[in-house]
Amino acid sequence: MKKLLLLIVGVVIGIAAAYYYLSSNQNLEEMTKPKGLITPSEIKTLDQAYNSRHTLISDSLIDRPDNRSSWYSIEEIESYIAYAKEQADSLGYTLDGLRLYAGAYPDTKEGPGLMTMFFVPTGSKNVSEGSMLTTLQGGGNDIQGADGLNRGSKGDPPSANYPQ
Repeated sequence: MKKLLLLIVGVVIGIAAAYYYLSSNQNLEEMTKPKGLITPSEIKTLDQAYNSRHTLISDSLIDRPDNRSSWYSIEEIESYIAYAKEQADSLGYTLDGLRLYAGAYPDTKEGPGLMTMFFVPTGSKNVSEGSMLTTLQGGGNDIQGADGLNRGSKGDPPSANYPQ
C-alpha cells in the first residue's frame, strides 16, 4: 500500500512538473515574439523604399550624407525604460510605451544639422484604480514634461543602408 501511494504521488508530481514545464515554454515562446515583427526581407523593402526620400532630403538640404539610423545599447534602452517608468509615475502617469520620432539637430555655423531618432515615453494619466481607459485607447499620448532618449550612435557610415 505504501509503494502504491508513493507511485501515485510520483505520478502526480510528474504530471505537475510536465504541465509547468510545457506551459512555461509556451509562455516563453509567446514572450519572445512581440507583435509587429517583420522579416529581414521586409526590413530591406522598407529601407529601400526610403532611399528616394533620403536622397531628396540629403541632396536638397545638406551637402554631405545624412544619418540613416541610430544605435542604442541594450543597457541604455533598459535603463531609459526604468527611468521613464519612475518619471511617469512621479508625473501622475502610467507608462505604456515609447514613441520613436525622427528629428534633426539645428543648423550651426559649422553646417546643417544631421538627422537623429529619439524616444519619448507615452502613457495615460492616472485617474483612478481599475480604469480601463488605457486598454480602450490602444496606447497613450506623449507624457508632457517627461525626458526623452536621444544621442544614439550613428550608422557606419552615417548614410549606410540596412544591413550595416
